[in-house]
Amino acid sequence: MTASKQTRPDSSKEFEFTSRDFERVRTLIYRNAGIALSESKQEMVYSRLARRLRATGIQSFQQYLDDLESRPDHSEWEAFTNALTTNLTSFFREAHHFPLLADHAMRKGEPMSVWCAASSTGEEPYSIAITLCEAFGSLTPPVQIVATDIDTNVLATASNGVYPMERVEKMSPERMKRFFLRGKGRQEGMVRVRQELRQLITFQPLNLLADKWPVTGPFDAIFCRNVMIYFDKPTQGKILSRFAPLMKPDALLFAGHSENFLYVSDAFKLRGKTVYELSTHRGSAPTTPGMAGATRNAMRSMI
Repeated sequence: MTASKQTRPDSSKEFEFTSRDFERVRTLIYRNAGIALSESKQEMVYSRLARRLRATGIQSFQQYLDDLESRPDHSEWEAFTNALTTNLTSFFREAHHFPLLADHAMRKGEPMSVWCAASSTGEEPYSIAITLCEAFGSLTPPVQIVATDIDTNVLATASNGVYPMERVEKMSPERMKRFFLRGKGRQEGMVRVRQELRQLITFQPLNLLADKWPVTGPFDAIFCRNVMIYFDKPTQGKILSRFAPLMKPDALLFAGHSENFLYVSDAFKLRGKTVYELSTHRGSAPTTPGMAGATRNAMRSMI
């Protein structure tokens, strides 16, 4: 690409946005969040970051990016990252994973700990919670779910647990009645996740590229679906190597439909369709004497 093409502005745009600006954005979002933007994303980047220029009153991409780079602690870093994060999700997306999770819970017959590592607006962790409530036959099962995301805006939506009716219309009437409350008056056309379900989940921000993660494990399952596709192979391998020590010996790792970890890390082996387990299977994690048997009996009596 010639220098003239790199700097030539598009006169139809509100702000000048050169190829050099785009390359700076690609470098910054990769460094900050591990997201590898393809060259085809230039229009998407312009559209999303132009909103930030308007919101901040900055008149050029060059100035906006200069400000970010000059201040590593700039509060705008959060908005910059949020703007470039894609959050496509739905309740029970990639539905074949949830019966496997329920079977895993039934087979273990003991308290479950799950990490949803890319929770977006909450549909995925709530789907996990519904699945485990049904597996244990209770709205208050022995379940802890940690739901994290780099985007603080979507975490606020997730924590609130309020959705338009069309987001849940494909659910069975039984699930709707058991796990959601219908809005009335000004909230008509909306639903809210029941309090019992929300209490099973802890929402918190987490950058998978951060040096330290505010999660400790060990987990019975980790959902990291449709986020690895935004990372290059070295970054994927680094994240997978950090997942492994946080998992119980028989834990499951759920991936997205277009993600394949077999050629990225030797820590995992394929167990089923986009479901992985640790390569070294050491048997079940230790439990408190009598806990597993007592929980299994309780589960049988509830179902």
